[in-house]
Parts: sequence; C-alpha cells; structure tokens
Amino acid sequence: MTVYLDHAATSPVHPLVVEAVLDQLGRTGNASSLHDAGRAARRVVEESREVLAARLGARPSEVVLTSGGTEADNLALKGLYWARSGADPRRRRVLVSGVEHHAVLDPAVWLAERCGAELVVLPVDAVGRVDLDALEAELTAHADRTALVSVMWANNEVGTVQPLAGVVELAHRHGVPVHADAVQAVGQLPVDFAASGLDAMTVSGHKIGAPVGTGALLARRELPLAPLTHGGGQERGVRSGTVDVVGARALALAVDLAVRDRPEHARRVGALRDRLLAAVQEAVPDAVVRGAAAGERLPANAHLTFPGCEGDALLYLLDSRGIRCSTGSACRAGVPQPSHVLLAMGVPDREARGALRFSLGRTSSDDDVAALAAVLPEVVERARAAGRV
Repeated sequence: MTVYLDHAATSPVHPLVVEAVLDQLGRTGNASSLHDAGRAARRVVEESREVLAARLGARPSEVVLTSGGTEADNLALKGLYWARSGADPRRRRVLVSGVEHHAVLDPAVWLAERCGAELVVLPVDAVGRVDLDALEAELTAHADRTALVSVMWANNEVGTVQPLAGVVELAHRHGVPVHADAVQAVGQLPVDFAASGLDAMTVSGHKIGAPVGTGALLARRELPLAPLTHGGGQERGVRSGTVDVVGARALALAVDLAVRDRPEHARRVGALRDRLLAAVQEAVPDAVVRGAAAGERLPANAHLTFPGCEGDALLYLLDSRGIRCSTGSACRAGVPQPSHVLLAMGVPDREARGALRFSLGRTSSDDDVAALAAVLPEVVERARAAGRV
C-alpha cells in the first residue's frame, strides 16, 4: 500500500483537469495571433482569466498568468522593488517575515546582494506568526524608505495563518504596498483578493489539482511593476512570452473546483488532520506538534518534531514502508540543515532537525492515517537508534 501525505508539495492532478488539458492539447493557436485559431486560443485565455478573477475576488485585468508560484513571487518582489526604488531611490527597504517560502526569501536576499536593497526580516512568535509590533516599529521609523512588505497568507511548513489584515492595515497606513504568497491558502481558506486589501498575491496550480508550471500573480492595476522579462509585452507588459493556453485553462478549472469544494474539503481534511495528530501522538507520545492551534492553521497541515531523530532518516524509513511525507518545503529537500521556519520560531537546532510534515488532500483517507500509525513507532525507534550510533 502506498500512502501519499505530501499534498503541500504537490497534489494529484484532478481528473477533470486532466480531461481539459487533453482537450486543449488537441487544439492549435497562439493567443497573440489574429487568425481564427489565435482568436480561439485568446478566448480560452481570457475566459480562464475571468474564472480566476471571479473565484479569487479580483478583476480580470488584475490576473497576470505565470509559470507558477516562484515566478509570481519573483515578479512581485523584484517588480515592485525596481518600480518603487526607481521612482524614489530612498525606497530601498524590503520587509519580509522570517518564515517566508524561499521563493520570497531568496529574491529578497538577491535584491540586497545585487541591487542595494536593505533587507529586513521580521520576527515571528513561537507558532510562526509574524510580530505586528515589530512591523509597526519598522514602518513608523522608515516608511519613506520602504519599498514593500511581503508576508505569506499561510505557512507552507507549519500551517500557521498570518494576521494579514493587521499587516495590510499597518502598511497602508504608511503608504507601503503588501504582497502575500497565498499558494497554500487557496482551496483551504477563504481567499478574496479585493477583500484582503492586498496589493499583490501569488497563487499556484499544482497544490490544488492543476499541473506543475501553472500559476498567477494577482496585482492591482495601479500597482507599479517592473517586468522581469522583455519581449512581446504580454500580460500587461510585465510578463512577456507566448501565453500558455493549456496552462491557463488548467489553472482556471483547478481553482474553480478548489474554491467550489473548499468548505466541505476543509471540514473533511481538518477532521482527518486531527485524527492523524491524535494517532501520531498515541504512537509516539513525546512527538511535539508545531504551528498554531487548529483554528489558526491550514486544515490540511500536520507538522511535528520527533525528539532524538533526524527528519531525513524518518522520511526515508517511512518511504521504504510506502508512506510519502516531507521534512518541510520540497524546494529545500535534500539540504542537510534544519528548517529556517522552525529556527525563526525559536525551535532549538537539534529539535528542528527532527521535523516531519504530513499534508492532506483530496485523495487522503482514514486508511492513510491507520497505515502511518501502524509503522511509525518502529520507524521512530530505528531513527533514534541511528542517531545514537
């Protein structure tokens, strides 16, 4: 039996999305061409854009299609920084939380190393929630020198939902735009771009049943963005390149299904997550749950640390028994170092190394939980024995 508990890394493509992709692959047309085939392709793109906007609380003109969450995050940070600092050279401060995905952290570091940005990493509390007092202090002292703030909607590792309303209120009070990576939030939490007050927001398809390589940046029309790529001027002139018609259709359908099914999906996986946590803690009583309480975290997320274990050892031992999970972000898999998220939360280095993330999705079931509970005690004991050698 194979058990897949790594939906936060990528989730199976929804069968209806597979059908739509296969149908669209049988059609030819560049969405920028003026003949019949091109106009048909453009119609698919614009109808997909309208669906995305409707389901995510945006206007169609605010949806910039990208190749995924990483590109969208890079466009938000670099595009905003270059536009804002170019208009006012004093605006060089970039504020991000200490628990951001590397798709946000690494561009911010790059801007500091290559473009003269002043990077400010905002502290978080013990559950990974950004410190609003620290944000307010930074903005009060340096608002006229701040280019942007980026704080994720919900953390991809420990599942903690961030106080975005407070972040937006503080930043806008000082005239600073806010970006949020909402990759993990869509399909699990109510996500409304307009209601959130955000200036830019990242979404990704492969976490919610679309293929890898699909995503979008939602950006207010009045938001200044410098392009990362130059060419044909597609996507408001900030994302040149032939538009991926197949990807647009797949992303729109996946978001449509995820938002439509979200209330029932969140209820079901939230209850299943609670049963998983109970089963794990019964099997390994000293396992420590990380992240915020159930009502303040993603319903599909379960993150624990196992004292005396290395997370990689646990992962490989579970994998050998057919259990697929993660030690944290898949983008950093194989890197022998503790999670920056846990370290930012104040978890000691040694404890942070023993982390596992179990993330649930549309195909998850009670059988998966039972299979995990059955093998976990032996796996943890073997990992601890290996650590004592």
